[in-house]
Amino acid sequence: MVLIQTSLIWVAYAVTIVLLLAIAAIFVYLYQTPRDRAASVTTVCIFTNSALLATVLLMPVDIALVSSTSLSSQGRKKSWATPERVDSILYTLKIVYYTLYSLDAVLCLLVVPFTYFWYEEYDEDAAEHGEQTAGQRLWGAFKYTIGFILFVVIIFLVGFFVPFAKQAKDDDRLDLDYFKHLLAENHGERALSFALGLLMLVGTVLYVLYTGAGMALLPVAMIKSAPSVSAPSLAADTASQLESNRERQRQLEGRSEGRHGGLDPRDRRELEALVREERTLIRRERLAAESSGEDRHWLVKAWIKIEAVFRPLKLIGGLLLAVLALLVFASMLITGIDKAKNSICKAGCGYILGHINIFQPLNWILVKSSKVFPIDYVLFLLLVLFFFCSSVVGIATVGIRFLWLTIFRIRKGHTSPQALLMATVLLNLIVLAINYSVAMVVAPQYATFGPQTFCDREPRHPGDQPSCKDFPEDIKPCTETAINHYAKGVCTPSVLSTFINRVTINFPFFGVVLFWAQFAFLGVYLIVFLTTLFKTPKLDQEQIDRDLEEEEEEGLLASTGRRFNATWQDITGRAKRNYGTTDGIGESS
Repeated sequence: MVLIQTSLIWVAYAVTIVLLLAIAAIFVYLYQTPRDRAASVTTVCIFTNSALLATVLLMPVDIALVSSTSLSSQGRKKSWATPERVDSILYTLKIVYYTLYSLDAVLCLLVVPFTYFWYEEYDEDAAEHGEQTAGQRLWGAFKYTIGFILFVVIIFLVGFFVPFAKQAKDDDRLDLDYFKHLLAENHGERALSFALGLLMLVGTVLYVLYTGAGMALLPVAMIKSAPSVSAPSLAADTASQLESNRERQRQLEGRSEGRHGGLDPRDRRELEALVREERTLIRRERLAAESSGEDRHWLVKAWIKIEAVFRPLKLIGGLLLAVLALLVFASMLITGIDKAKNSICKAGCGYILGHINIFQPLNWILVKSSKVFPIDYVLFLLLVLFFFCSSVVGIATVGIRFLWLTIFRIRKGHTSPQALLMATVLLNLIVLAINYSVAMVVAPQYATFGPQTFCDREPRHPGDQPSCKDFPEDIKPCTETAINHYAKGVCTPSVLSTFINRVTINFPFFGVVLFWAQFAFLGVYLIVFLTTLFKTPKLDQEQIDRDLEEEEEEGLLASTGRRFNATWQDITGRAKRNYGTTDGIGESS
């Protein structure tokens, strides 16, 4: 039975990762600029995004596996959950965590920078004339990556020798087995803890700016956003403007017929402007026709109709996400106040909270839902994905910036390879901050012990587990500060919470900054949320025109749908409408 349960959890995790791998591939393919696609960049982005998704989704698996050893309804370990079995589960989780964190660090600090410089080193003209070899390009990328290699080495050397938590060892408030275990580590674990804490610190800055804004923008955008192109209104407005434009052109051309030397300079400039505007309006007309499915395959038309029918569900989904965001906001604020007021050792251990003292709604929902397996794990998985999707939306909306300067924009079909690589690095760092926030602030008790409980009674016979089968009132939730001697044998903390608490106890500076940054996160969320409530999103017609012009100039306007139509026209012998003409055969300007 135990093998089946644990295997099902790992199988569900593997299936989820495969699905998310497909989603990551589609995401990268849709967002990157078609003309600048590079196999190396695409492969690295897909693999790196899959690795970070595997990392962020390991948290629910961690809690599910640890909680599976406990019988929460009776406050005891299951009969098969011997110390050896529990240690085996924890050891497996540690290996997976170490592997994924190490992989994320290597990808973020070495592979992605190398791929970035590898792409930048490519010179198309030199390559075509044989003046640039693969070896030259490889060395050019490697010499710029050396700085990142030195940075990684320095991080681990500093973490290996830096003094840590001297005051924590003599702190009577940490005189508990749980905290002693966190302090009893070797130099290798110390170096890893320092490196993890440093990267988590950098990721928290990005988390505050991007995830805070994205958590407010995601639900509001679903509720209030217009479609990227409103086909009926765009078609009607474009047709009206095109008719007015051509009427004015006819007037100017008629005026020039009776004049010697043609139009005067002012009218000539106006006519040239009208001709340019006409081209833009013709592109808009074509775009409106494509958006409405005109002259496209019946499957495309059916999909457009289905999107229109189910559009109200987008509103409902946005409302549900808005409620979830407000619930997360309230829960984080309550936990922040609780930690600031009731932490065991305040700043000395990074504001570790022994147990929840104030009612926390999100944590309560997760604990109560654990009575019906596997509702709590599904809810926790959705919560983690909500934070991750908010980060993606935040990066896509805000763009990659340095202070007030926009370095790269993340837009569908118009994202450069450099921007994709930069966004991938940002998401890698943000995932570390999400792990801290969810485990320590959003749902601290559940993320540490899940639904585990212990029986606060003495056993009937020495060596047996305490039994609360007839005393349900003595069943209590597991906490770090439980003083019952038998709680240690029943309550098994999640591996992730142990990692994070080890960082904050051994390096309190990281814990202090990470804790107070959560209030900055809440401030960013509140500001963006209030702003979006009163600011209606508008269609950026100028940006659409620039995109269409760029596509037209580079011959990218022949999309898959139009290629299918061209083949179909060859078969049927019927031509489709030429946009920009007043009839079906005329010539567009």
